[in-house]
Amino acid sequence: MVDESGWTRRETLKAAVAAGGAAALSACLDRADEPVPDGPDDLSSLPERQHAWNDRVRTDEHGNRLLPRHQILLYLTLSGDGPPGPDARRTVESALRTLDRAYERSHGGLLSSMAYSPRYFARFDDDLPDSVDLPEPRALSPFETPTFDRQDALLHLASDRADVVLEAEEGLRGRRSAVNGVEMDAPLTDALDVADRRTGFVGAGMPADRQDGLEGIPDSNPVPEASPLFMGFMAGFRKNQATEDYVTIRSGPFAGGTTKHVSNLRMRLGDWYGEQSFDERVAEMFSPVHAERDLVEGVGENLGASSGITPEIVSEIRDHAREYARVGHAQKAARANRTDDGTVRTLRRHFESTDGGEASLHFPSLQSEISTFEEVRAAMNGTDLTEVPTIRQRANNGILEYIFVKRRGNFLVPPRSLRALPTPAGETPGLGD
Repeated sequence: MVDESGWTRRETLKAAVAAGGAAALSACLDRADEPVPDGPDDLSSLPERQHAWNDRVRTDEHGNRLLPRHQILLYLTLSGDGPPGPDARRTVESALRTLDRAYERSHGGLLSSMAYSPRYFARFDDDLPDSVDLPEPRALSPFETPTFDRQDALLHLASDRADVVLEAEEGLRGRRSAVNGVEMDAPLTDALDVADRRTGFVGAGMPADRQDGLEGIPDSNPVPEASPLFMGFMAGFRKNQATEDYVTIRSGPFAGGTTKHVSNLRMRLGDWYGEQSFDERVAEMFSPVHAERDLVEGVGENLGASSGITPEIVSEIRDHAREYARVGHAQKAARANRTDDGTVRTLRRHFESTDGGEASLHFPSLQSEISTFEEVRAAMNGTDLTEVPTIRQRANNGILEYIFVKRRGNFLVPPRSLRALPTPAGETPGLGD
């Protein structure tokens, strides 16, 4: 279908979420075919874990969970220097509860989570309990100089429908009086200011649709149509992801929550596609063994539910560095991303972006402690492998040559009952029971 401006529906949806605003939402609503499912009558039926998304999203034939196709990150700040008052707390809870009532908690409705930074908790006289590992963000490699996200809060919105995330955002900003037929009692921006807005997408065909003229992508438009990510391969294999149970904080006032690290990485894929063969890309994304044995076909759908990084591939990484003169990204990270019994430690929910006209990656990672993510990142850096002459800090060292960290932020995702401006003691004064 082509509208009067000559834009197809596909083109409109492609640009809408990144552009944002009332005009983008109107364009999406004009093209919406199906009604959006409503939220539950009984909000107590919603999970206490805000990060409980796994049973609310689509899966492929191998049971790999497919993240919602459209995503928005709203970085939020409180005015002033002190702790928030009960009025602000009630406003935040009211706004988030409106979303709960308006949209089914699913990929076809809306998934969301509200998280808080170390800087937010520093507004209070008391410290966070020892059960919460939430340090200030810092550089996690010797070759990065990121900007640190220290805004008070982060609201993550996700849906398979562009109109849903846009409408929810417009309601939260006070620019729409109702969302999916439910009146907004008060916009979120009555209590919090939007300091930054970041957008993204994930899913087969979406990166290829958006690659033309994008900074960081060669003019030849090499991203495969079947790929859910710019680098041409699948990710997030079910057996290589931590469970939601594992990443949940077990004790203390924030039991039932989790920690969230979010990094933003720009991509420079000219050499990735222009100088590396398919086998070399496989070797650097997965492992040299994957390339030698032809384990990966196309974007990797043939791998099923696992990336194929075996304990042997992990333990022999130094031998592979000497034999093949390169090591794989997944191979390196797995050294720290599994316990001794093979349990995966982090749950990654990353998605691509064209913000600012460049190819980039938003990388949210969930774990019970931020230190877990830092350990996995240290393994991914592969600094210890540079003693092998062919392995340099970036070159031949997984995918480090093609990605550059722009931003890092650490956040606590409290349980749902504490999502509205909690104190370090895990209380929300002024909300009542």
